[in-house]
Amino acid sequence: MNHLLAGLKGSSFHRWYKRYEKFAPIIFFIGGFIFDTLTLGRIDRLYDVVVLCLYMTLLTLSLYLYNLVDDGRWKGTHFQKYENYLPLVIQFFFGGLSSAYVIYFSRSVSVSKTASFFIILVILFLANEFLKKRISNKYLQFAIYSFISFTFFAFMIPVFIKEMNPTVFLISGGVSLTCTLILAISIYNISPSTRAEMQLRKLIPLILCIYGTICVFYFLKLIPPVPLALEKGIVAHEVHKENNSYVVTYEQAAPNIFWREYRSEIIIRPGEPVYFFSSVFAPTALKKSIIHQWSRYSEEKEKWEIVENISFEITGGRDAGYRGYTFKTNVWEGHWKVEVITSEDHILGFAKFDITIDPGLAPKQLTRKTF
Repeated sequence: MNHLLAGLKGSSFHRWYKRYEKFAPIIFFIGGFIFDTLTLGRIDRLYDVVVLCLYMTLLTLSLYLYNLVDDGRWKGTHFQKYENYLPLVIQFFFGGLSSAYVIYFSRSVSVSKTASFFIILVILFLANEFLKKRISNKYLQFAIYSFISFTFFAFMIPVFIKEMNPTVFLISGGVSLTCTLILAISIYNISPSTRAEMQLRKLIPLILCIYGTICVFYFLKLIPPVPLALEKGIVAHEVHKENNSYVVTYEQAAPNIFWREYRSEIIIRPGEPVYFFSSVFAPTALKKSIIHQWSRYSEEKEKWEIVENISFEITGGRDAGYRGYTFKTNVWEGHWKVEVITSEDHILGFAKFDITIDPGLAPKQLTRKTF
């Protein structure tokens, strides 16, 4: 990298860069994350679509330009003095795109699902730091790009065609795979330095392995069905509709339980129903069948048993998600959960709770909220 640091000497940015060169990659990666956190809202909003498409396009262009630097392609051109900053640009877009995915995935109230993508984000942080130290590692560059690209198209294609199902997911992966292979093979064919450092017979299986792994995770239901997300999930005593709003009466969680609105121990009288209210975000005009799957834990069999599946259709476009509720009138004491799933059995989120039936007890911290 030292032979690249010939441009922009004397500029304030160059002096800053030289002073904090050790931390510059992680700063740019975090910068992409913070910028997205402050500006991105919903995946089908025009601004978000434009920003993510621009990020993906510029990331692809930056990788292409960077991999030709060692061939001296930019010597004698106006671009030469900027070429040493390409790693920072690449890491900014890696940070911007990966953080955007975490933002959209974290709309779900299912902590177990979103946590996996925060782990992926941490891995990307570590990979970017490694990338800074061994920027010539082409395999690492294209491995990260392959993952970023697959996730990008898995979000964008359902938004554009207003449809989501396993076939659309596979198509998204196919588009990503094609774009990644075209970029890698193009660079390989025109760059002698790349051919000296990378072998296609090793890179192509690596990219195919990433594609296959993501698909396996999807069909094993280990990742949520993007771009759907569970906005709200509340176990309640009553839900009714007033005009165009839903009024939900539920037992409020203690102040220190910041990750959940409702108490996980609901107290009812004999014969009273238990409600579950949910709001599911979906892109504009996307229609999907959603199921509330009520299950009870059997102490005798030591497993969850499905009690009832109640489905309803949702239509995307509302900022706070499409609202709906189901209820059970014939319930027993014990451990319960409601999973919000798609017709393909992909989990959007869930709520676990305990039911106590006692005519002598009153609900605790009962509150009413309008959605």
